[in-house]
Amino acid sequence: MRKALLIILSLAFIFALSACASGSDPANNTPTNQALNENHANNADESRENDGQTNDPDTDERTYKIGITQYLEHPSLDATREGILDALKEAGIEEGVNLVVDYHTAQADSTNNLSIANKLAGGDYDLVIAISTPSSIPLAQQLEQSRKDTPMLFAAVTDPVHAGLVDSLDNPGGHITGAADFDPQSIDLLMDFIAEHIPGIEKVGLIINTGEPNARVMADQAKEALAKHGIELIEAQVTNTSEVQQAAQSLVGQVQAFYITLDNSVVAAVNAIIQIAEAEGIPLFAADRDTVEGGAVAAYGFDYYEHGYQAGEMAVEILKNGKSPAELPVRTPQNLDLILNMPAAKAQGVEVTDEMIRKVNMPELNLIEE
Repeated sequence: MRKALLIILSLAFIFALSACASGSDPANNTPTNQALNENHANNADESRENDGQTNDPDTDERTYKIGITQYLEHPSLDATREGILDALKEAGIEEGVNLVVDYHTAQADSTNNLSIANKLAGGDYDLVIAISTPSSIPLAQQLEQSRKDTPMLFAAVTDPVHAGLVDSLDNPGGHITGAADFDPQSIDLLMDFIAEHIPGIEKVGLIINTGEPNARVMADQAKEALAKHGIELIEAQVTNTSEVQQAAQSLVGQVQAFYITLDNSVVAAVNAIIQIAEAEGIPLFAADRDTVEGGAVAAYGFDYYEHGYQAGEMAVEILKNGKSPAELPVRTPQNLDLILNMPAAKAQGVEVTDEMIRKVNMPELNLIEE
């Protein structure tokens, strides 16, 4: 009888040890934290294996899926998108290899723009990216309405705080961050340049789509900056790209220079303004490098490819390094320079002086001579 009792007690003791070893707390018969963590990790590994994904940063075999919405195609926005994809590629996330890109352009149509935002907000993406302010606002709104916290990046957005995309540049909050394409100094510097180097200037003509919040912000700042020099800003408003030529024509005879902001509807039709500027001898000034390279006289700007690359680096932080958008402050342009187009100045009646050329840093990059 005693021998039988010992056998029963031994078996009970062995059972208790076995339970502890397998992760159960003998006090309450629930799994230990260690066991829970191990199970969670095992389940996560199993899930990634089922999805064909791994979490090894050096041998990242996971396939990512991102959605991109772009308001329309023009050189600055296209360069931004190329910069984003190149930054991802440099980090080992390459389209066609381990990256699926669902890219859409609204072609400056508000109905298309909203439909694209709706699709991306309702889809299954690791990250969604909006290029331009008109694309970013509806995408953010659709994500909010669908109650999804898919990480979102924006690029080529002039004033993300005013647009309601982030709480502040340093602390974006929520699940949205990105790269802003506006340095307030650029407008003041350009208006100073116009006032100093265009003889007898009294009025500057601005073609603007007031439906673009970014354009409105920049126009107001330009108006204030010109007023310091006693120069008036006259607006010719448009609602879409097809109205730009007529709007520019309406300013002929009233102004001694044209200025355009980072207004997507206007930039997309800039060739029509350049033709009028050359025919009438009215110099055109712009807000971005690409427009100067395309035929405007001057701008204080930066390279949009580099701007996109900045946004792409943020995408890497989110996709590969697991950062939350709330952890990534909004990035702003670096290397603000005067870009001067000599042939465009000559064609539009501007005499380029030595003083103007001395303002150009790194002439090999920023002085266009052919």
